[in-house]
Amino acid sequence: MAIKVGDKVRFLNSIGEGIVTSIDGKIAHVEDEDGFVTPVLLKECVVVGQAQSTYNEVKSEETKTIPVNDNQVKTYSDESVLEPFEETAEGEKISVVLVFEPHNIKELSNTTWDTFLVNDSNYWMSMAYLWKTDDSDQWTTKHFTMLEPGTQIFIGELTPADLPTLKKIAIQYISFKEDRPFRLKRPILTEIAIDSTNFLKFHTYSPNLYFEDPVYTLEIVKDDRIMHPRRDPSPRNVDEGLKAKKEADLRSLERRRQVRKFSGEQDPMAPLVVDLHIEELVDSVRGMSPADILNKQVDEFRDIMDANAKYRGKKIVFIHGKGEGVLKNALLKELTHRYKGHQVQDASFRDYGFGATQVII
Repeated sequence: MAIKVGDKVRFLNSIGEGIVTSIDGKIAHVEDEDGFVTPVLLKECVVVGQAQSTYNEVKSEETKTIPVNDNQVKTYSDESVLEPFEETAEGEKISVVLVFEPHNIKELSNTTWDTFLVNDSNYWMSMAYLWKTDDSDQWTTKHFTMLEPGTQIFIGELTPADLPTLKKIAIQYISFKEDRPFRLKRPILTEIAIDSTNFLKFHTYSPNLYFEDPVYTLEIVKDDRIMHPRRDPSPRNVDEGLKAKKEADLRSLERRRQVRKFSGEQDPMAPLVVDLHIEELVDSVRGMSPADILNKQVDEFRDIMDANAKYRGKKIVFIHGKGEGVLKNALLKELTHRYKGHQVQDASFRDYGFGATQVII
């Protein structure tokens, strides 16, 4: 959610904080406690206090403290009567989003990430954000807050040093409304296993409904539905998982056998299916860099195209997988420049999934 006039913000790249008095495009004018107004880019501001509040309106002027751990205390205060939150029909279903915004998306291996929680609902939430850094059953509370309806809040910073040790995160909350009837919601506890390599992949980041700049988004709850439900490793679940994996492996093996049999047809005009997965081309990838692997796959593609160039009308299906699209883009580049004039389209997803390209000579 965008920064609003009246929000209390803190500067990311310099020392200072204050109240937003006006917003001009991407610039916020922030007035500090001495009355000085400083223009700051919106993306360099972090909200530390929202402009609107209906909870505990003017019930006290005191600052409340919420202990987080032995070394950390979070605070919030009720200081004035503000306009009530305007509820929406969509807000009756709770959506909660966890967002990681990189300081420098061009240097993902060295940057830090601001962490935000988004409450897209008509409900107040008493919410805890927790980390687990090992295989024990011990958790650490990183942030505890009272999250207002329809707001986002900055809950901390993630550093490159945190990534190797961070195993799981958890979100725990109860939801309610103040001074009005509401539909009761169940308390939520959900755990999410963290793959730290996702933070270092550029394609992980994209804008969402709440942030204009590219961010790494984890949907916690969407329209009252938990997106990462906890599953206990009961014997039944383990057996079902092993059975499903075995069946998937058998289907994959059978498909590869069919590809090899199909590719071995003696009729030169018979359709040809070529699997470009690297494990089908070499015995071992030990010592091969990503560039070496890609070059080997492209060389195999060129060999097949050169060997079948004289068979006009012949269909060739290249299985490259979905992945990040690197190999597919390399093949399309070859077909655009080196092998012009052939008919190119996505192969049947029913027969080959979404990771295959068909070429008609």
